[in-house]
Amino acid sequence: MPKITFSNRHNEFYQSLKTAVDEYFEKNKIKKTGDWRLFSKTIILISAAVTGYLFLMLGSLSALPALLICVALGYLFACLGFNVMHDANHGSYSTKPWVNDALGLSANALGASAFFWKQKHNILHHTYTNVDGLDDDIAKSPIIRQCESQKWVPAHKIQHLYLLPIYALSSIFWIFFMDFTKYFTGKIYTTEAWTMTAKNKIIFWLTKTGYLTFYIILPIIKWSFFPWLGGFLLLHAAMGLTLSIVFQLAHVVENTEFEHVDLNETKHLETAWAVHELKTTSNFAMESKVISWFVGGLNFQIEHHLFPKVSHVHYPAISKIVQQKCAEFNLPYNQYPTMLQAVASHFRVMKNLGKKPAEMQQQIAA
Repeated sequence: MPKITFSNRHNEFYQSLKTAVDEYFEKNKIKKTGDWRLFSKTIILISAAVTGYLFLMLGSLSALPALLICVALGYLFACLGFNVMHDANHGSYSTKPWVNDALGLSANALGASAFFWKQKHNILHHTYTNVDGLDDDIAKSPIIRQCESQKWVPAHKIQHLYLLPIYALSSIFWIFFMDFTKYFTGKIYTTEAWTMTAKNKIIFWLTKTGYLTFYIILPIIKWSFFPWLGGFLLLHAAMGLTLSIVFQLAHVVENTEFEHVDLNETKHLETAWAVHELKTTSNFAMESKVISWFVGGLNFQIEHHLFPKVSHVHYPAISKIVQQKCAEFNLPYNQYPTMLQAVASHFRVMKNLGKKPAEMQQQIAA
């Protein structure tokens, strides 16, 4: 398997930053985990999702209201993922591990697997961000080309046109294909997956069966097949689009960088890990409290990558410290003022990556 190592010789930035952030929490006498802001969001989002599901299953709804609720549920599920599942599986929701573990299983309630997500996201993505060959979030695909080191095929010429349909299908692909591929191959991209205990396997199969029961079998009994299919696809379109767009804005935009490592290569980067995170990550809409509320602070991806054990409710405050330290050490702090600007940047990147590599070189030379 490929391997990347980072330089430890120039780590003054992160040491200074970590000291300043620790002092912020100590001075203000607050915990790094979630507080009433996160707890209230959890209650609101879970209550809204359960209410929507019960309306669909117990109410007498006509087609249009039912389909609109499916769209709303898809968006709510994505927001639950951003706010509750994400913090919990990073261990930043609560100081109590059992609370994090319990709420981390919200990933399973949404159809995914907390077990595989923790390794895929917490380890591979957070350690090897934008490293083609290790970061599963930019894994090679015959359909989408996300960085220059990935193989180009003619279909990529129009990838910027079919991105949204692909993103809309991504959560279905994740739930019904990717998790099972990881389970049966024992691999996450090019990396060996953690060994599953009997408990892990039982949770995996019980929750997958539960998802099949509550989101497929029971709704088909209630609505019949084709109405269920329409609602199910709309739910996942809303969920997949929301998840994909928010995560892509963090790393696949014009101001971020990529690295590449071959299958059996060991590569050393003359860059400290924290500096690598700055170069490969970008924020957006940092002044929007509304966007921050819904996306679980993931518009502050720089802060999240540097301090994944800190709950997202603290990111706006510590972002000021991060910006000061970046300026002090003359390091980049990538960000787009609005979400729309970040989305436009992402689509420009994907359109440019769709060009044949020779054409890209000619364009650069010109």
